[in-house]
Amino acid sequence: MQELVVMVGLQGSGKTTWVAEHLARTHAVVSKDHWPHARRREARQRRVVAELLAAGRSVVVDNTNPSRDERAALVDLARSAGVPVRAVWLDVPLETCLQRNAAREGRARVPLVGVLAALDRFSAPGADEGFGAVEVVR
Repeated sequence: MQELVVMVGLQGSGKTTWVAEHLARTHAVVSKDHWPHARRREARQRRVVAELLAAGRSVVVDNTNPSRDERAALVDLARSAGVPVRAVWLDVPLETCLQRNAAREGRARVPLVGVLAALDRFSAPGADEGFGAVEVVR
């Protein structure tokens, strides 16, 4: 069955690894990280997700998606396409995320201010946002 999966979690929580292990074979993976130099990455992501859903593909959005506002646009895309949407929240301690991020090299390493900014915006995803299910991975 077609679906949209919205990943939620701080940088270094393991979202990309989880997607590779659980969804990459069945879902198109969309991430703003795929377009590091693109202008208006958010608009591009919405356009790509909408096109994939319209084509009948299941999609997973592999970004931090820390706030309700950031997730709302994705939930709206799923609703518009008539596709169920679920959240997968990687609930990992900040210390673990920071250690994993510090082990990254080059552009893969997110500056500390970026991780802390995501933490500051973070709110746990809930069914009241329009998700049919919220899966918590610890």
